[in-house]
Amino acid sequence: MDLLRVAGGARLSGDVTVVGAKNSALKLMAAALLAPGRTVLTNVPKITDIAIMAEVVRRLGCEVTLTSEDDISRATVEIDVPEVPRHEADYDLVRQLRASICVLGPLLARCGSVRVAHPGGDAIGSRGLDMHVAGLRRMGAEITSEHGFVIATAEKLHGATIWLDFPSVGATENLLMAAVLADGVTEIDNAAREPEIVDICDMLTAMGANIFGAGTSQIVVDGVDALRPVAHRTVGDRIVAGTWAFAAAMTRGDVHVHGVPAAHLEIALDKLVTSGASVAASEDGFRVRIDRRPSAVDIVTLPYPGFPTDLLPMAVGLAAVSEGNSLITENIFDGRFMFIQELTRLAAEIRTDGHHAVVRGRERLSGAPVTATDIRAGAGLVVAGLCADGTTDVGHVHHIDRGYPDFAADLVSLGADVRRIQAPDEPVFTM
Repeated sequence: MDLLRVAGGARLSGDVTVVGAKNSALKLMAAALLAPGRTVLTNVPKITDIAIMAEVVRRLGCEVTLTSEDDISRATVEIDVPEVPRHEADYDLVRQLRASICVLGPLLARCGSVRVAHPGGDAIGSRGLDMHVAGLRRMGAEITSEHGFVIATAEKLHGATIWLDFPSVGATENLLMAAVLADGVTEIDNAAREPEIVDICDMLTAMGANIFGAGTSQIVVDGVDALRPVAHRTVGDRIVAGTWAFAAAMTRGDVHVHGVPAAHLEIALDKLVTSGASVAASEDGFRVRIDRRPSAVDIVTLPYPGFPTDLLPMAVGLAAVSEGNSLITENIFDGRFMFIQELTRLAAEIRTDGHHAVVRGRERLSGAPVTATDIRAGAGLVVAGLCADGTTDVGHVHHIDRGYPDFAADLVSLGADVRRIQAPDEPVFTM
């Protein structure tokens, strides 16, 4: 296994380009299953999760080709979907990638039956399928759970009015993809509003779907008989862009982020302004600059357009090097604070109480070996290492590879001293 060796003391400065959003591209690959023929997705990030999803789709009977674009961190994905795809997603892949549950809706709509293994993914707390299941049942599906699989059947889905208890992105996407081929009108209330939801609605609309209200809390879908394959460009990754924004503030740097509009990160960027940073929107992104130690700010994660839970590790990292005390509240995932134990190894002063973390900022952190517990925690620990005295080794970087293409190379281009090296072998003890 590899690790990232981070030398502390860097001030990030320069330009960085963000490619397509992982959380959108994975779902767009699932949406391709709704139409026989060749769908082409561009601006797709070259990350581990895309490779896993490509194999999920291949095992459903599709031909999948990944081709590098001019930027080595992005790819074009071509998916040839057969007239009748297979309808079982195996455990060995689904356990590695929670997003693979998003094949449930399109396969049920296309095939009338589907078997999908219960998903795995990051260890950041409980993320049940209750809303997915309840919504599909209202549309006429019969759903059971047997031997680790979710099994759904429906001779023909029909329109329904569905209220989500929480604006779940995954449930909204699955229900959308099922509804586009259902008989009649489906209304999804309290729907997720993320840019990734708008992106999948844009693609489905281009495929021939009738969708109204994308980007609002009420989405209405008037089902059609069939869809057609399309070419679609993936929306930029606002979480990666936000990572660079917080990294600039934490290192007192000056970074121009390209590929994601500032409007997709309005609350997060406003928090950086409150901390003392200068944030300016540009034609294709935004610039974050700060020349002094940031000031402490309180942050509460909420569904979009609130502060993203995926940026919580960066928010805690910012608080750890800010002047003053910060209160960070996590409202989305009950396991998101798992990484804090690793951050305290860098001498961060953090006290947790339930879903709250009180952080007392320090002028500098202290380098130490740490371990990434999930995608965003891994990136957050690397950035925290830039603010530490000495060297920080971040292990389990395969987590980072799942969400950040060429993370170390981008850091180096911004002036950081970061190297990817092979982790030493674990010692073996015998009796």
